[in-house]
Amino acid sequence: MRLFLGVDGGQSSTTALIGGESGCVLGAGSGGPCNHVGAAEGRAKFTQAITECVGAACAQAGLDAGRIRFEAACFGMSGGPADKQAILAQVLAVDRLVVTDDARIALTGATAGEPGVITIAGTGSIAFGRNAAGRCARVGGWGYVFGDEGGGFDLTRQALRAALRYEEGWGPATALHRLLLDQTGAADVNDLLHRFYTEEFPRPRIATFAKLVDQAGNDGDPAAIEILHNAAQQLAALAASVQRQLWGPDEPARVAYIGGVFRSRRLLERFRTLVELGGSRCGPPIHGPAAGALLEAYRAVGLYPSLTNVPEFKL
Repeated sequence: MRLFLGVDGGQSSTTALIGGESGCVLGAGSGGPCNHVGAAEGRAKFTQAITECVGAACAQAGLDAGRIRFEAACFGMSGGPADKQAILAQVLAVDRLVVTDDARIALTGATAGEPGVITIAGTGSIAFGRNAAGRCARVGGWGYVFGDEGGGFDLTRQALRAALRYEEGWGPATALHRLLLDQTGAADVNDLLHRFYTEEFPRPRIATFAKLVDQAGNDGDPAAIEILHNAAQQLAALAASVQRQLWGPDEPARVAYIGGVFRSRRLLERFRTLVELGGSRCGPPIHGPAAGALLEAYRAVGLYPSLTNVPEFKL
């Protein structure tokens, strides 16, 4: 049996899908995060996450993880692929190994391999596209210091700024002030600011407070609504820039979205409205990134099946 492997390696978890030659998903498995491999400890965690998720997928498929050999495997990695290729070649028995970034597999999964644009807004943000000629472009993804506009960390940062301005007396009242203090137990926003600079609050944890902006926005808080609308505009601008690079002025494109930020109904509606102003179609992903990685594994050997038996994916 010809077997194929797709893996989505992220900051919070790693997901593996094993498929047969026809495109039917035979098994799925998950493991821990695998985005950092620089230090010896990071390499060990990376190897463990890969072993766990592939082993779990093999078990579900009724395959012996110690004896299996894949015809092709694709790994889409948060944090970039450069330092992971050699490690994966040692961990797996595979004839054709593809290691790429997480934006590419997210797009392939979202459009089931068809041309289009994906806007990703989780902790950070990025947009990536591929047209019918196979030409690709990316915009954003420059990290929390210089970019990641519209991502979860940025939403929390804007909320903290609004709360600080109110607390110091040079900004309007906002419900974000009380929500942030209640959720963190901080004495005041200045105290919270200093906490956010400690190891107790890594970036992914700070990004989770973005849900408070959505909560305040749903209750009609003007500052929160402005933050959400600005984030939607920035994310739509990322998608529009990719589209301009890959399609003609009057050519519509398929635009998909993925990431926890898009759970905000207000932000998502604003994003969709802005994207569709130019005639493009905007909708949720067909499949998740792990399925995209599996499709890329098939592509590596010239196969283009439609996937079946794919596990449900949620934003």
